[in-house]
Order: sequence, then structure tokens, then C-alpha cells
Amino acid sequence: MDSNLVARADAVVGDRIEALVRAHHRRRLARTGWGRAFEPSPRLWADGDPPPRRGNDVEILIDGASFLPRLAEELERAESHVHVAGWYLSTEFALVREGDRRVLLDLLAELARKIEVRVLLWAGAPLPLFRPSRAQVRDVAEHLRGAGVQVALDAKERPLHCHHEKLVVVDDRAASVGGIDLTTFNGDRYDSTDHPWHPALGWHDAGALVRGPVVADVAEHFRFRWREVAGRDLPAPEAPPKAGEQELQLVQTIPEKVYRTRPRGAFRILETYVRALRAAERVVYLESQFLWSPELVEILAEKLREPPRDDFRIVAVLPSHPDSGNDDSRGQVGVLADADAGAGRFLACALYARNGAVREPIYVHAKIGIVDDRWLTIGSANLNEHSLFNDTEVNLVSCEPELARATRERLWAEHLELPLDEVRGREPAELVDESWYPIAEAQLDRRNRGEPLTHRLVRLPGASRRSRRLLGPLQGLVVDG
Repeated sequence: MDSNLVARADAVVGDRIEALVRAHHRRRLARTGWGRAFEPSPRLWADGDPPPRRGNDVEILIDGASFLPRLAEELERAESHVHVAGWYLSTEFALVREGDRRVLLDLLAELARKIEVRVLLWAGAPLPLFRPSRAQVRDVAEHLRGAGVQVALDAKERPLHCHHEKLVVVDDRAASVGGIDLTTFNGDRYDSTDHPWHPALGWHDAGALVRGPVVADVAEHFRFRWREVAGRDLPAPEAPPKAGEQELQLVQTIPEKVYRTRPRGAFRILETYVRALRAAERVVYLESQFLWSPELVEILAEKLREPPRDDFRIVAVLPSHPDSGNDDSRGQVGVLADADAGAGRFLACALYARNGAVREPIYVHAKIGIVDDRWLTIGSANLNEHSLFNDTEVNLVSCEPELARATRERLWAEHLELPLDEVRGREPAELVDESWYPIAEAQLDRRNRGEPLTHRLVRLPGASRRSRRLLGPLQGLVVDG
């Protein structure tokens, strides 16, 4: 059969399936009173509660070797209580690896001897085909309870979905929100920003430590889920005093009809992403484990077909292979590459650690969005149907230009392997055209020729719709009831 005819037919089918997915989600959210999540707005914050809070301090910590020891420091200073909510947890996971090694179970056990320590985990996959299984999570819970930790396992998930957020609250005075799980499951989260080669999967991730009034919102979210799952009330958190100058908002995904006290759910992560992407004028920078969402891809594709400015650019950093075993995100990369039509405004890249002729993937697990250096989000939510509609997720949002720009520049310096001073202050389009594109294209060419990589940044080619495009959206249609 003529390959062009196959491609055209496949494009028609792909467009139709994606339209069905988008229509399904619009109907579903309209029924729950969340239709506004799809609408553009000049206001980049999400509406409703909790609102943006002023007076916060935030540290955005890039990669596990930066985040995990800082988290351990906060935990060791706990005086009242520690609350942890996670997708999964490894009791032998080491948060500190240099000097005095600190293992999670030992640290929580020490704390539990003097204060209240509570851990809320997803109960695990009910079907043995998926991991972590219910039995694996029960085994973790047994070890934690043996160390004096109170544990609740949340099995109130939608079918084939999970509880994906990663939160830690210390004394209601400090909290962490981000993408870093406290586990070695499927890969060790402890990796540094220089990502040295080692014979294992590398890991790129990020988390935020916050102090100030927004901590009460993180604490209240944990309190709400603990009450729903464990059936016990915790004291209402008091808002901490002002700790800095940052205005931050906590936004969540909570599916409807899962929790008794949130029957309509919450879709505020989708809401703020839609608003920010629709408002984008100069640069969209995304790091995500998956890029499946047809709603968000449609917005980005429209921007590429009718760019708001000549210097508009989109850069996405994604895994070379998401953990489903297939490179599903590249299907949507192909959609965006088609919309770009060779204009050079869109670039998707994967990361590799290298040692001469040997290379290993660096798994991109960070969940970060930055738009026009004036809107930033970081948290647990990927850009797929799971995170935007079906799993419980928590993100932070900032509309502080200085924080957004500084975070983007730090990430770009890491990925481009440049000193921060060579990135700081330069226009995004200039860096994309003069650094990102040449490096990523050259490394893809070297890989295709079988030559050793000289840089960790490699362009992800757009895969055909027939081979990849439909997998993510189709999965969303099948499992998203």
C-alpha cells in the first residue's frame, strides 16, 4: 500500500480519536461543574480554594542529590509531627549518601519514638500484572508499623489509576511538593545535576521545599486524605507566619466520586496549565515523564501553527522511553513536529549519561512547566490523562517572573552543560536556536551513525502517528470512565 496513503488515513483516524478523548473529558468535567478548567483566562492562577498565598519562601531543588539531603535535614528538625504522602516508598531508601548515611526507615523510626509520624500510601495495584502490587505495599506498611509509624493505605482509586502525589509536611512549618518518590522502585532517584555515567538508569527529577502560609494548604490536603482513608481527624493546621516574599498556590487533581467530602473532585492542575499555555507568547518549557494529553497538545499545536511572535519557542525534555516500555510520548511529539512544519519553533529532547562509546538513558521524571518566564508549576502531575483527570496529584504554582526565569536558566544550564553565567540573561529563542538545536541535532546524528555521544542532550525525532501517536490518547479513552 502507498505509504503516503497510509499516513493520510492514519492521520484522519488519529485526529478522530483525539477529538473523541477531548469531547469525553469536556462532558465529564461539565457534569461535575468543572467545565471552566478548559477555558482561557487572563488570570493564570486557578480559581477557588486554596487561593494564592503571599509570604512564602521556596527552594526549588533539582535532582535527588540536591533535594533528598535537604529533606532529611528538615525531617531531623521535626518537633511535633511528620506527615508523608506518596505513590510508593522504599524503607531502605537512603536520603543521604555522603558522610553519615541516612536511611528512610531508620530516620522515621527515630522520629516516631518522640513525635507522631504518619505515612499515607497508595494501596498498590489491585491486579498482579501491575506494580507495585497490593502485597508489596502491605509489606512496606508492615515494616513502617514495626518502626512505630502510623500508616494508612489508600485504595479509593479510580480503576487502573493511582494516588500519585509526593508530599512531606514537617510540624506544619515546612513542606515538600514535587516529583521525587522516596523509593528505588524502577530506578534510584538519587542522581546529581552532572548526571555521571554509571551502569544503571540515570534519573532527572525535581522538588520544592516551602515555608510560609502555603504550608497550611499542603497540611490541609494531607489532613483531608488521612480523614477519608484512616477515618480519623487530625488537628486543623494553623497558617505559619510569613517566611519570604513568594506568592504560591497549591493546586490539585482529585477525581470525582472518589472521596466522600470531595464528590465533585478538583481539576485545578489542568485549569492552570490550560490558562498558562493559552496565554503563552514567547517560550513554553516543559519537563514531564509523559506527554500524552490531547487537550494540552492541541493548545501547543495551535500556537505552533499560528505563533504569537516570530521568536516563540517550545522546548520539551522527556524520557527516551517512558516506563510503559514504549516511547508513547513521541506520538504526541510527532503531532507537534507536524504543527511546527519545519519552522524550528519546537524541540523535544531526551537525556543520556555517557562514558566513551557507552551511554545510558537518564529517566526524566521531573514535572515542571514554565511559560514566558512568568508562570511556573512544579509537583507530581505529568502531562497525561492520569495526572490531569484520574490520579490524585498536587502541584505548586508561582507567577513570580524572577523565580520562573531563574529556575528555567538553572535547568537549561544543566541540560546544555554550560556554566550558569553563559545562560543567565540570554533570550530563550537565542539559546534554543544557537545551543539547544545544534547540540540536540548533532547528538542525534552521532547516535544514528553509531558514534559516541559528546553531550547528554539528544533530539527526540517525531514518530509516525501509525506507530506511536495513538497509544497515549487511546489508553486514556479506554481507562478513563
